[in-house]
Amino acid sequence: MTPTDQRWFHRRGSLAQGDWESVVDAATPGWQHTGIRVADLAEGDAVALAERGVERIIVPLSGEFRVTHHHHPGEEETRLHGRPSVFAGPTDVLYLPTGTTAEITGTGRVAVAEAPTSETRPWQYIPAASTPVELRGAGASSRQVHNFGTPQALDAARLIVCEVLTPAENWSSYPPHKHDEHVPGSESRLEEIYYFEAAPVADAAAPRDAAFGMFSTYSSPAGEIDINAMVRTGDIALVPFGYHGPAVAAPGYDLYYLNVMAGPDPEREWLISDDPAHAWVRDTWNGQKMDPRLPLGHDTEGQH
Repeated sequence: MTPTDQRWFHRRGSLAQGDWESVVDAATPGWQHTGIRVADLAEGDAVALAERGVERIIVPLSGEFRVTHHHHPGEEETRLHGRPSVFAGPTDVLYLPTGTTAEITGTGRVAVAEAPTSETRPWQYIPAASTPVELRGAGASSRQVHNFGTPQALDAARLIVCEVLTPAENWSSYPPHKHDEHVPGSESRLEEIYYFEAAPVADAAAPRDAAFGMFSTYSSPAGEIDINAMVRTGDIALVPFGYHGPAVAAPGYDLYYLNVMAGPDPEREWLISDDPAHAWVRDTWNGQKMDPRLPLGHDTEGQH
């Protein structure tokens, strides 16, 4: 195992800017098409979203928020009911088009996915009940996907966003795959951000900050990359190219990640190519049952 490439993997807090715990944007070296902002808000706190020529999806990670968003020539206020934690199931989210400014207030942890664009779409509130929930894989590769920001669910210009819950001991982002070549109908070029959280399984007698998972990437013809990392809440991996996966939930700890994708191709598509050395693994899922722990959504205040 080679050392992790520190250009592409960042520990919690290492990307702090102002009121934001983490910021990835066009100022990040080697980064063009996507961005993320993460903040922890206490009562009375607020974070501002300036007009930077980006579309956004505001995602409550824990807690609830109010978003005051300004669209020429008016102003709207949207309540995001949120959730106790990312392991409590889907949340409501808010899509804001380019040209919008906003202020977020509330109590909890919030993420903002971004992508530069000059194309404008209508702003949209997506209730938790409207989020498509997909159970993907089988057996020890079972995981849960919330597809609130995918092309099938949201009319955005560039952004493709979803979140994945992987139960303890399971594998996701597997087989390793890539999306760094434009092959019409087969593969699309997409930068990808992984924002991670981990927590002890429900009712476990373990401190929350002990929770972890594992994440890997490796090179493809499009570029050299190498991440082999233990991931904890707040860590961020950047995948500009290359094969990525697996993301593995350690025994005793559930794993979450928020995926933010966008790229330069003319179509907003999420098309992947598996590593040919490992693509055969998908066939082994035939006949296996979905993990009975899914769907996750058992969380209440005080758990996870």
